[in-house]
Amino acid sequence: MLFKISWKNIVDKKLNSFLCILLMTLGIAMISLLMLLGKQLQDKFAKNISGIDLVVGAKGSPLQLILSSVYQIDNPTGNIYLEDVQAIAQNPLVKEMIPLSMGDNFQGYRIVGTNKKYFEHFKTQFESGKMFKSNLEVVLGGQTAANTNLKVGDTFASSHGLDSEGEKHAERNYKVVGVLEFNNSVVDNLILTSLGSVWSIHEKHAEGETHPEEDSTERKEITSAIIKFRSPMGMMAMPRNINQNSKLQAAVPAIEVNRLFELLGIGIEGLQFLAAVIMLISGISVFVSLYNSLKERKYEMALMLSMGASRTRLFLMLLLEGIILSFLGFVAGILLSRIGIYLISNALNKKFHMNVSQFGLQIGEIYLFIGALLVGILAASIPSIGIYRINISKTLATE
Repeated sequence: MLFKISWKNIVDKKLNSFLCILLMTLGIAMISLLMLLGKQLQDKFAKNISGIDLVVGAKGSPLQLILSSVYQIDNPTGNIYLEDVQAIAQNPLVKEMIPLSMGDNFQGYRIVGTNKKYFEHFKTQFESGKMFKSNLEVVLGGQTAANTNLKVGDTFASSHGLDSEGEKHAERNYKVVGVLEFNNSVVDNLILTSLGSVWSIHEKHAEGETHPEEDSTERKEITSAIIKFRSPMGMMAMPRNINQNSKLQAAVPAIEVNRLFELLGIGIEGLQFLAAVIMLISGISVFVSLYNSLKERKYEMALMLSMGASRTRLFLMLLLEGIILSFLGFVAGILLSRIGIYLISNALNKKFHMNVSQFGLQIGEIYLFIGALLVGILAASIPSIGIYRINISKTLATE
């Protein structure tokens, strides 16, 4: 009965109710969107740098080196000689070195020359096909295969550079020999091949010629290399030594990613503060709406009291209005945030081939729901207290 009366009162004041719900919706949607987006980005960034101690590449921006070599979402800082990196790999502190060579793409998906260690690092599994063995054989990430409609046995011509509109290498085609399962890492959006394939395309080697990475490596160029250390001692000694005493640049992924999220965090915190202010304004609008409603319905309240309704019952009725408004605002805000995530995911997927389309309810959103209800209860309880101050006989006589 209380719910029915409260709902009728909300419907009767369409404009005020819409304004209260709209403000709550905007506040909830902004906080929820930032919460969901921030968590997914942090999870993806953390997963992709897991196990990578150092990235070595050409001199330039260390963050650019990490973004281009680990996340494949920026332009490389340049090329380096493979023999220089192999010299670093001979250091007793180095456990493993994984070379990376970039420069071409197919429909915007990067073709990365590397070796079997790259597959082992990301713990990939084959959905179909096998590992490349000869030049111009490639293995597709799961998302790449799905979006390009390529399958094992298909051939394609790559485009020069990292832009899909680059000049095509039409005289030599790559052949798909394997497709990987989805594993929620950067590999999903790559086309992987041997270093020899990348050199073959750009140096006009004969198609199909076997060209192991270990042979004829003198003065061969790669884009960068992933380094893993045997112990923390390597992290302490080698980055500074490489940066100061060589033509190469050493960047620590954990440091650069933390720096990136610190910069992003300033903007996110500012937007979250703005969203909290909007929620506060929403609470004030609920307060004003119910306060005016109580003034307008004072005679009605006095009449209900004279007919036996308790003041507590009327208090709860008004309180329920605030709760309903907050609940509707929360639900609408969550729906709006999911629409926002969908649109952002499509944009990121189109631009960077990055997917952030997890729509599940987060633990933080449960606290957000509790917070929204508290805002509604607090905003509604203050004007609702006025019910206990209504003088029944005086109100009925004067109204």
